[in-house]
Amino acid sequence: MAQEQKFPQVPGKDSDKSTPNRKPIKHILIGSPKVVTSTIHYLQVIGYANVNDWSQPQQTGNPDEVMSILVRYILA
Repeated sequence: MAQEQKFPQVPGKDSDKSTPNRKPIKHILIGSPKVVTSTIHYLQVIGYANVNDWSQPQQTGNPDEVMSILVRYILA
């Protein structure tokens, strides 16, 4: 059984970049608009990332497929 892990929310994007020892991690979701949106909402429910932290879904060029990106900064 998987354990739920809480990830601390890091305030303010500008402060993230200026804090020593923080490195970016980029998350990319690619899929149908419904699947990408529901995954983004699920990640908020489990406390990983706020819905508003993700980019607006962008068309990938494939039919019925979008992409959304999240950049988080974590202690390295």
